[in-house]
Amino acid sequence: MFWTSSFLFKLLVVLLITAKFTSAEREYDQEYAKKILSSAQKEKDCALIRGELDKLGIFYEYPFAKTGLVAQIGTGSHPVVALRADMDALPLQGTVRLLFQPAEEGGAGASYMIKEGALGDAEAIFGMHVDFKRPTGTIASISGPVLAAVCFFEVKIEGKGGHAAAPHKNTDPILAASFTILALQQLISREVDPLHSQVLSVTYVRGGTASNVIPNHVELGGTLRSLTTEGLLRLKQRVKEVIEGQAAVHKCKAYIDMKEEEFPSYPATVNDQRLHQHVKRVGRIVLGPENVRSGEKVMAGEDFAFYQEMIPGAMFSIGIRNERIGSIHSPHSPHFFLDEDVLPIGAALHTAIAEIYLNDHQHSAVQ
Repeated sequence: MFWTSSFLFKLLVVLLITAKFTSAEREYDQEYAKKILSSAQKEKDCALIRGELDKLGIFYEYPFAKTGLVAQIGTGSHPVVALRADMDALPLQGTVRLLFQPAEEGGAGASYMIKEGALGDAEAIFGMHVDFKRPTGTIASISGPVLAAVCFFEVKIEGKGGHAAAPHKNTDPILAASFTILALQQLISREVDPLHSQVLSVTYVRGGTASNVIPNHVELGGTLRSLTTEGLLRLKQRVKEVIEGQAAVHKCKAYIDMKEEEFPSYPATVNDQRLHQHVKRVGRIVLGPENVRSGEKVMAGEDFAFYQEMIPGAMFSIGIRNERIGSIHSPHSPHFFLDEDVLPIGAALHTAIAEIYLNDHQHSAVQ
């Protein structure tokens, strides 16, 4: 059976309209249950579903068993598969807030969403990120630190330029920059606990345009990363001290910009243990146990961490790797290509994660 993206989308919408998750352990008020399960309520549910199917242009037959209906998607030819959706489930108490956020890549969009009240009174948050290393239809999660706290820095070291034949008459910023870069690399190897992951990378150096002239200044920059937010704060402070110190030793002046205005520092992404377990449990229900994997720590950054500073949260990855169609490249690669089969899978996971969470917390909502 070949399912197009449009077919899968329509099927997903139907499932999201009708699907309900119930818990065997939950106790219901019997009188309330009788009211909800009345024929009048079933007719309302049926009318709602018919209305949504009409909007999507999906063919259906009605009625079956007074208030039931059957929808059909596809060409009408064989093979044919049936899915049953129960309309008898009791309504869940609770609210799901969908955060459509801009500026994740470096712009710290999450922090602005929070400042403007996007979280509301949410008590938990979930997010997912594509993973080109894992097969489409799989997810991976880990509790605790999962992504690094991140910041960027730019440095300008000013000296006194002049002819390269008379270096004693100049103040060489290239020499100062060279010693600065070497000293920065020693911060990780000599000051950081080897069990506490940190990264310091100088990613560019610019200075001078002529081979016989010592320039007036040198520019350099890079990124700092730590699996703890506290570790990043300490590293930032030491980076400033080392750069200023090395510049001074070589009779130069250093100007340091941590890019907080343009690229605010990201905290570490730390998954809540309870919510991580929730993601794994739902993943096993929706995808099957064999498609739920253990995640791994990565020194990339994610502004989802700003939400986690406010409320418990869990960020997990969802696989998109499909070698047959070329979905094998990193999202930051110019050759990136998305296996769109992941879209209904991701939507179904988001839906199930939210709905089962609400179902599990009905008692606390009532109290």
